[in-house]
Amino acid sequence: MPITDEERKAHYSLNRKFDLYVCAHLSKCRIHVADQEAQIIPFLAAIYLFNGLDRSNLGNAQTDNFSTDIGIPAAAVNQANSLFFVTYIPFHPIIVGFGKKMGQTKFIALIGSIWGILTICHAFVKGNGSLIAIRLLMGAAECGFYPTAVSYLSNFYPRYDLAFRFSLFYSFFAIAGAFGGLIAFGVFQIHGSLYGWQYLFIIEGIVPIILAIAAPFMLAKGPGTAWYLTPQEREYADKRMVMDAAANLDSTYKLTKRDIYEACIDWRLWVTLAANIMSTLAGQGLSTFFPVVIKGLGYSGALANLMTVPPYVAGSVVLLLVAYSSDRFKNRTFHILGGLVLVIIGLALTLSLPLENTGGRYAGLLVLLSGSFISSPLSAVWLAGNTPEPGKRVIIISFNGWGNLSGVIGSELFVPQYGPDYRYPLKITLILVCTSFALYIVVYILLRYTNWLRAKKLATMTADELEEENRSDVRVGDKKYTFVYGL
Repeated sequence: MPITDEERKAHYSLNRKFDLYVCAHLSKCRIHVADQEAQIIPFLAAIYLFNGLDRSNLGNAQTDNFSTDIGIPAAAVNQANSLFFVTYIPFHPIIVGFGKKMGQTKFIALIGSIWGILTICHAFVKGNGSLIAIRLLMGAAECGFYPTAVSYLSNFYPRYDLAFRFSLFYSFFAIAGAFGGLIAFGVFQIHGSLYGWQYLFIIEGIVPIILAIAAPFMLAKGPGTAWYLTPQEREYADKRMVMDAAANLDSTYKLTKRDIYEACIDWRLWVTLAANIMSTLAGQGLSTFFPVVIKGLGYSGALANLMTVPPYVAGSVVLLLVAYSSDRFKNRTFHILGGLVLVIIGLALTLSLPLENTGGRYAGLLVLLSGSFISSPLSAVWLAGNTPEPGKRVIIISFNGWGNLSGVIGSELFVPQYGPDYRYPLKITLILVCTSFALYIVVYILLRYTNWLRAKKLATMTADELEEENRSDVRVGDKKYTFVYGL
């Protein structure tokens, strides 16, 4: 954190520029902040919005008789969506590593274009085989974006400036649910030569292609090369990240075998990953077929899509408030647990009320979705902030992206045979969320204990020994005695 008034002024000025940077020339004219704005986080978030739409658009299409029109059973749609998430397992770390070597901005452009094309292909599927093939390819294309975006943002912001900004980005996943419902509601009013769901896939495929092509021109490669900063600002931008991460400038774009090894043996990753998978089941798993669940309460097809909007809007608002508080008070654990409490309350309400109580069960789903988007982004920035060396951080975040496996669980749980009340899937979700709650507490206790042990060790070390600890590569990054884990 900045210490002097001059540093503080430079620090917040730099954050504002990264939040909202300005193209110096557009059409050969000088552009000022008040006239033309280009925004880093909203641009990434816009791409992620359509990434999120691809998770829920099958559910929206299903309310418009998608499976019936292409001649497959409804259960086959769940199976295809499960395979979409399964591709995250083998491809995730490989694709993210490839993206780091290729360059993050170019990589975002490549995969964004691919999944846009594949989304359009959904409109012309002829049966179960083609649907499965497209969903497999879609999963492979999309799995690299989320960790790449997290890693990209973590190169620009110190750890306690990151949660709120990453949550602004992540909130567009929640908004995707609301926006997807609105898009579907509007598109299904079109009466042309194609089915409504065909128009839906075509529209949701064209836009990400346009955004992806613009990515290399809109996004700087790193803080030290940001063309919209002055030379002095670029120097300070690099300096503050070195101080915050205790990392080498030269390691920013390198990935070593040691990074991979250190990531794979880090217990924080695997325990947090398990907690993340279970905690995001409500957000990732349920949201995939949320329109179908809402339809089970008695709403019609188009209205079912429209009724999905309020819960997602509530989820976005609550996420931003909690993320701001998390950065403000420099705490991750209790904010994650607070989100999980909302999920547990929402699940309890939905399970305890009879199906006939449509308003009550809908209110339960509203509370549930309000807290379900908190744990994933805060877990990501928690891991990123506690992993100072950039190479290992990329690997850690890429493995943490396996949290999307909650989509596999959700696709297998929220199947038509459990409708219309979906009590069994909701019970399993409640058990897993409670288990996740306990695991996050375990991580907190172990990190706090580690910090206590290190404080005792540092108290016995001389100034020369402290200097040697900082310079030596015997222990690197978060393994150094001088590194304090954020809680």
